[in-house]
Amino acid sequence: MFNPSQEDVRRFFCQVYAKQQSDQLSDALETLAGLWVAEHPEYANDLSDIDAALAKQYKGDDGQSNPFLHLSMHVSISEQCSIDQPRGIRQAVELLAAKRNSLHDAHHEVMECLGTMLWESQRSGRPPDGQAYIDAVQRRATTD
Repeated sequence: MFNPSQEDVRRFFCQVYAKQQSDQLSDALETLAGLWVAEHPEYANDLSDIDAALAKQYKGDDGQSNPFLHLSMHVSISEQCSIDQPRGIRQAVELLAAKRNSLHDAHHEVMECLGTMLWESQRSGRPPDGQAYIDAVQRRATTD
């Protein structure tokens, strides 16, 4: 199982950004990540300096989001949808994207559901509840 460190993740996204800026070829995962990087031009400064990216601390109490966590969640949700794992997530995300008329906006809502599922798992000491996660996404897709 692939288990990257915080440093690995930050290096990866900085390298994806650098490849985009210099029109270098990317592998499949870099291409996917690059699509989400392109959706977030506000992260350009964070991604353009690998040394600063490795040193920076994101505590969340200053109102600044962690671009590496955010982009990682986009990639994770994309991967979940590509293999439909947990089963039903692809359809739930597609329905939400259709309702919002934006895959990007849908992903941001799905991130909230994913974060809640992970938080509840950690709090309870139980495995993540994939069905509760899908149900939460579906509720967003079917209510206003």
